[in-house]
Amino acid sequence: MKDAIGAQVLGGTKWKRFALVMVPTVAIAGGVTVMMANGVLAASFAVSGQQFKVSAESLHGTNFVQSGDVLPAANGGHAVAVAGIQKAEITKMCQSVNVPIPLIGDLTIVLRAGGSGKVEATNLVLDTNQVDASDAVFKGVNIGASAADVDAATKIPGWQKHGLDSNHKPVAKAYEATDFAQVVSDATLNNVKQTAYSTTAETMSLPGLSISAKLGGEECF
Repeated sequence: MKDAIGAQVLGGTKWKRFALVMVPTVAIAGGVTVMMANGVLAASFAVSGQQFKVSAESLHGTNFVQSGDVLPAANGGHAVAVAGIQKAEITKMCQSVNVPIPLIGDLTIVLRAGGSGKVEATNLVLDTNQVDASDAVFKGVNIGASAADVDAATKIPGWQKHGLDSNHKPVAKAYEATDFAQVVSDATLNNVKQTAYSTTAETMSLPGLSISAKLGGEECF
């Protein structure tokens, strides 16, 4: 796993993998703010296991935290990098997903925002399995920190391990002191492309929001 995120200054570091964000499909408007009870939602819904794609011209975030986990889903478990971002600013964001429809084909749903102003989000939590960027600069990097210590220091709601209870319902678990974590205090990524299984956020402002649905349409990348 080459992604990272942290809080002690070790200088500027260039990496090419990290995490962006998914946006819930709400309503088409010039500017929309979405508010979610992150900790509640993250532990309340099972994950479908279907991937979606997100791209962005640029992403700037502060206080990234990350660990590895296995995400339980309806179609089995998926290895993911679980990332939390306290505050993010995103330009020219695109989110897409293909929804299979029997006997017809794929319905492609595409959401775009941040063309006329930056998408702003707080307390993002992402379950992603692939992120690429043409360039990235990380500042304040700490690799190999205790996930329990990172969680206590940053207090990002919803940044927890995934699990199932005795009834196979999703449940959040606290990180152990021996769990591996990475932290970055400040990060800038350009030309980001991500595939992920789920994302939650406490708030998300979506200027210039546009949502389209088309059979056999083109995804973000």
